Amino acid sequence: MNIANKVTMVRLVMIPIFVVAFYYFGTSYNIAAILFMLASLTDALDGYLARSRNLITNFGKFVDPLVDKVLTMAAFIVLVEAGVIPAWSVIIIISRELIITGFRTLAADMGITIAASMWGKAKTTSQMISLVLLLLHNEVLNKFGIYVFYLAVILTIISGLDYLIKNKKVLDLENI
Repeated sequence: MNIANKVTMVRLVMIPIFVVAFYYFGTSYNIAAILFMLASLTDALDGYLARSRNLITNFGKFVDPLVDKVLTMAAFIVLVEAGVIPAWSVIIIISRELIITGFRTLAADMGITIAASMWGKAKTTSQMISLVLLLLHNEVLNKFGIYVFYLAVILTIISGLDYLIKNKKVLDLENI
């Protein structure tokens, strides 16, 4: 296992640590927020290592986005349980992630690669910013985080539709 994939696995191990810290400390301290930020930063690090050292592997291509989704979903779910954000909005986010992941898998099986779009990148960025702001123990940042969160929900819907519309040939029933 190369160094980039090891960093991804560190992020995977950090997820239950983040969740435990959230439940143990709640929003009384910034420990869970710091752990979430550190785990999120490992995504940039493993990507940099993989590209700069030519360490891109099929394992990394599969596991890295999966771990990213598990990390963000874990954060969204603990925030729902804490009453910070509504469940319906997280259902939209999780549904989009599952639909687009399945869509990309189907496309890959057809030999089609679906690159991340501007909308997808904006969605991811807004989700991560909102999660950090909502996890921090700061009333002003939390209020701003709610606005960024709802922007993330809107971008989640737009980016999901964008992927489906631009790549509708993948859903052509004759190809399935």
